[in-house]
Amino acid sequence: MFNIALFEPRIAPNTGNIIRLAANNGCRLHLIEPLGFNFEEKALRRAGLDYHDLTNVTRYPDYEHFVEAMQDNRIIACTTKAKLFYHQIQYKENDVLLFGSETSGLSDYVHESIDDELKIRIPMQENNRSLNLSNSVAIISYEAWRQLDFSGGN
Repeated sequence: MFNIALFEPRIAPNTGNIIRLAANNGCRLHLIEPLGFNFEEKALRRAGLDYHDLTNVTRYPDYEHFVEAMQDNRIIACTTKAKLFYHQIQYKENDVLLFGSETSGLSDYVHESIDDELKIRIPMQENNRSLNLSNSVAIISYEAWRQLDFSGGN
């Protein structure tokens, strides 16, 4: 399958929803610290998570440790600053879909570490705020899974 990574997520319910999403589409989820919440927070539990949902979650103390762990995988930045739309890229097994924090997106040093042809975005109307993080992850991850013929799904 492929990977979903959250760079410094801030809102526990969003992360809880994404943990459940990753469990349902068979992705591995990577959380890059610092987190904006305590991982044991009630808001995560309120998302209705089961122990099974947490089995594919890995945490990293910072972006550098994450990149080192993902060195054999292609990292695709999901960002409003991209030129390509999310459907204009050919996804591969083991790709990493990297999403920024709800409040500030991906930092400049993360942007600089990823080639422009590996940056994608969701189209939206001008002068609007970005979609909720968990909605964005759902849209892009399901397109990637669709391109992989919903491998492992039923």
